[in-house]
Amino acid sequence: MIAHDISRRGFLTAAAGVATLGLAGCGGGRGEGGAATASSDGDLLAQITERGAMTFATEGTWSPWTFHNEAGDLTGYDIEVARVIAERLGVEAEFAEGEWDGLLAGLDSGRYDTMANGVSVTDEREEKYDFTEPYAYNRIVVITTGDSDIASMDDLAGKTTANTLGSSYAVLAESHGATNTGVDDFNQTIQLLESGRIDATLNDEVVFYDYMNQHPEADLKIAAENDEPTHVAFPLRKEAATESLLAAMNDAIAALREDGTLSELSNEFFGVDITEA
Repeated sequence: MIAHDISRRGFLTAAAGVATLGLAGCGGGRGEGGAATASSDGDLLAQITERGAMTFATEGTWSPWTFHNEAGDLTGYDIEVARVIAERLGVEAEFAEGEWDGLLAGLDSGRYDTMANGVSVTDEREEKYDFTEPYAYNRIVVITTGDSDIASMDDLAGKTTANTLGSSYAVLAESHGATNTGVDDFNQTIQLLESGRIDATLNDEVVFYDYMNQHPEADLKIAAENDEPTHVAFPLRKEAATESLLAAMNDAIAALREDGTLSELSNEFFGVDITEA
């Protein structure tokens, strides 16, 4: 896919967002962000039901997955999917915003219940977390300036990239020989790219088109793309306390897929349906 393909996808909406993760850990009280921590013999779903709210961690700066609209309200694909899942569970959705690394730490320490932030399922993450069924399928692309000679993933060898540390984008770039610089969010990455301080960045195809829809003057292009789409799902800590929550969330995702809610939200925020592989 190349830069002029943007006319084919120019119908993407200008706004969107997503949710990130968290999860209750040990102890019996309430952790930071309002999530109740789960004891080793506890049940997180029962605790969520008792308090009437489920806490999702998210960045809130990554359109169209998770972002603030012109009115300042948190929204986006991940955010709205999280809200309807919470509704299916009979509780309210609450969101704790922060940087990526802090969200992962909050998941591990039990400050949040789960994370709504376009989290990609990887082999490494599956060793540590249990994931729900996917609610989106994503294609990772290499974004460069218009005059870049990068034309494939292999061309990243010896190049400099920028992505949040520990993200699937950073890991993929480094696996192809790039040197990654850690950043806080996508906007900072684009600033580094346009100023010539890095050679490329990796991100979602839909994020690129959303950015170009809002910044049509930007001299950026998709130089290459990953072969296989990534699976996007909600991560939970791998423990007995989360088993019933995982099952309930999977039931909710299946129902939302069947009644067309996932597809409708995808088209609203991405302009395309990315809910099928």
